[in-house]
Amino acid sequence: MRAARVTRTDGPQALEIGEVPDPVAGPGEVLIEVKAAGVNFPDLLLTQDKYQYKPELPFTLGGELAGVVREAPEGSEFSPGDRVAASTSTGAFAELATAPVLSVFPLPDNVGFAAGACLPMNYLTMTFALITRGQLQKGETVLVHGAAGGIGTATVQLAKALGARVISVVSTEEKAEFVKSVGSDEAVLADGFKDAVKELTGGTGVDMVVDPVGGDRFTDSLRSLAPLGRLLVIGFTAGEIPTVKVNRLLLNNIDVRGVGWGAYASPREGYTRAEWEKLIPYLESGIVDPPIAGTYPLEKAGEAVALLGERGVLGKAVVEP
Repeated sequence: MRAARVTRTDGPQALEIGEVPDPVAGPGEVLIEVKAAGVNFPDLLLTQDKYQYKPELPFTLGGELAGVVREAPEGSEFSPGDRVAASTSTGAFAELATAPVLSVFPLPDNVGFAAGACLPMNYLTMTFALITRGQLQKGETVLVHGAAGGIGTATVQLAKALGARVISVVSTEEKAEFVKSVGSDEAVLADGFKDAVKELTGGTGVDMVVDPVGGDRFTDSLRSLAPLGRLLVIGFTAGEIPTVKVNRLLLNNIDVRGVGWGAYASPREGYTRAEWEKLIPYLESGIVDPPIAGTYPLEKAGEAVALLGERGVLGKAVVEP
């Protein structure tokens, strides 16, 4: 089969496309014919040897996919021909991939493969973030950093589905129009966002901040919270890991909450599937519909990954082997 492999960690431009042996499903694994694979920020970090998970070289890139079951363990709910989405650590940028049966999910008939490939990482992360960690309530206001990217658009759509008001933080007017097209109530530019948010909320502040960016926005994000507000730490796409002066938490009774989806889900058998079931009604109704920035053939997988480093993706890029 053909696959996009990391043979050296010189960045996404060093991805090599070539023939490799077909994967063989082990015990408890499903073999899937890949129709589409989502492109995520960890993919970029893996090509640069900057991610906490460091697979042995060479390896096939890609952490989530959608496709058709080829083989499934006896007694599982899956059969050859089933449409599925799946979460993998690596291996998705290929014609065939394996995934643990507990990380394979039935894909509703109304959801295309490209959209399905955008769901496992971002949308499952954000159901966990908003509901379990953030305890979001209907009628609350959520401020979303990096709102035009994959995590951001997932946050916008899910927060709206849960009945929240959403204010997006973006870097350009083009991105502001984009996030409003996928459901955001308002959008503000990153430069001066704190004052813009204060004006939009009548000085009250927001109930929740979702921050996959980190960096120098962090302090102003804390200042944007209303009393009892929660700031959810998702990641650090800006590169800099911020620190917290805890007196800020004390003065306004606010929280900073880490969102480690994988670390929480991994030891809890069945939890990932339960989170997927929360998504199903939103997928079937069309409220959740991942915006796709573009689809790329396997030969251009490196180009798709590189765009993440350039902040050039509106929504999610997808590789189609």
